[in-house]
Amino acid sequence: MKRLLTLLVFLALAGYLAFKGGVWWLADQRLSEADQAVDDIGVIDPGSIRSGLEGSLTLIDGHYEDFRLSQPVRIGRLSFEVGSPVALVNALLDPSSLPSQWRLRGEKLSMALDDALFRNWVTATDEAEAPVLFAPVCGPDHRQQLGSGDLLRLGVLGLAGEVLIRQEPESLYAEITTIETGSVEIDWPGARLNPLDPEAVLTSSTQPMTVTIRDGGLMRRISAYCSREAGLETADWTRTVMDSFRMALAARGFTPSDQLIALYRQWLTEGGELGLELSPGQPLWGVPVGAAEPFVTYNGSRVPDVYLSAADPEPEAVPTEAMEPIVDGAGPGQAGWQLAETDNAAELTGQTVRVTLANGNVVEGRLAGINDDRMEVVRLVGGGEVAYPIAIRLIETFEVWRRSQNP
Repeated sequence: MKRLLTLLVFLALAGYLAFKGGVWWLADQRLSEADQAVDDIGVIDPGSIRSGLEGSLTLIDGHYEDFRLSQPVRIGRLSFEVGSPVALVNALLDPSSLPSQWRLRGEKLSMALDDALFRNWVTATDEAEAPVLFAPVCGPDHRQQLGSGDLLRLGVLGLAGEVLIRQEPESLYAEITTIETGSVEIDWPGARLNPLDPEAVLTSSTQPMTVTIRDGGLMRRISAYCSREAGLETADWTRTVMDSFRMALAARGFTPSDQLIALYRQWLTEGGELGLELSPGQPLWGVPVGAAEPFVTYNGSRVPDVYLSAADPEPEAVPTEAMEPIVDGAGPGQAGWQLAETDNAAELTGQTVRVTLANGNVVEGRLAGINDDRMEVVRLVGGGEVAYPIAIRLIETFEVWRRSQNP
C-alpha cells in the first residue's frame, strides 16, 4: 500500500511538472509567433509566464511597444482562462480550437502620454484624408484639434486601467475601464472572436452590438480647457465644434439631424453615459440615413430623431493661388513665389514664405526662425499670430515671396 501511495504521489508530481513545463513551452511558442506576426509594427515582451491547474495562463510584467507610438503599453498582469487544463493545452496546441467559453483579463495596464504620442512618419501621410468627425477645436487656430499634449496640460498624465474580453457561447463581451478617462463596454450577441483572424469578428454576427460609453467627467474638463485655449466662451466654442462636425459630415456626403447636433453638443459639454446600437456588417455601422427608430440612449433614455441625411459633398475651397496662371517663378521685376533652399532659410528670416509638406499640406506665413531640424512659420489668425513648428525633413518644397532679380 505504501508503495502504491508513493507511486501515485510520484505520478501526480510528474504530471504536474509535465503540465507546467508543457504549458510554458507551448505558450512561449505561441507568443513568439505573435511577436513575429507584428514585427513590422511593434515588439511584444510577454514578461514571465505562469499557469494554473484550473486552466489559466498568466503573463506578468510584460509590455508592447508599437513603433507608431512614442510610449509603450505596460501590462502588469494578463490572464487567459478556459476552465480546464485540457482545454488550455488544446488551445495552445491549436488556437483555432478555443472552447465556446473563455476569458481574457488585463490588469494594471498603463501607457504614459507624450506631447507627440504618434510618430511623425505616422502623421505625415501622402494620402488625402477626410476631416476628422469627432475632434474638438482646441486652440486659437480653429484647425488645431485636441491632442495628447492637451490631455497632459489637463493633468491626464497617462492612460491606466483594465481590459476584459469574455467569450460566451451566445455572445461576446468586451470592456475597457480607465481611471481618469471613462470606460467603454461592448455586448454583441452571436459574435465570436478568432485569435488567428481578429478582423473576422466583424462578420461573425448579424445582430446589432450595444456600445456603452461613459466619460468619467472628462468631457466637462475638455470643454472648459479647449474653449479657454481657443479664446472663446463655451457657447461660441461649442458652435465652432458643431460647424466642424457638419463640415466633416458634408465631406462624406451627409448632413446631421438637428437632434444629432443637440445630442453631440450635450455630450461634449456635460458628458454622461452614451449608448449606441451598431451593426458592423451594415453601411455606416447601421447609423440610419433618414428618420428611423431610435438607436441612441443618453443617460439611460432613448433619444429620438438622431440620424443622417444624404447630401452632395461640399467642394473644397480653391486657394487663390490656384486661380492664377501657372508660371515658372516670377517674371523680370515682378513679385511672385520663388523656390529656395532650406539650407539658406536662415537668411530669409522675417520674409513671407510658403512651405509644402510631403503630405500635401501648405503653410504660408512669416518665417520666424529656423534651427537644425525645424523651422517656425507665423500666421495671422483672428487678429493674432499663431506659430507653426515644421520639421525640415517633412518639407517637400520651400518658397519665398519676392521680386525677381533677373533683368
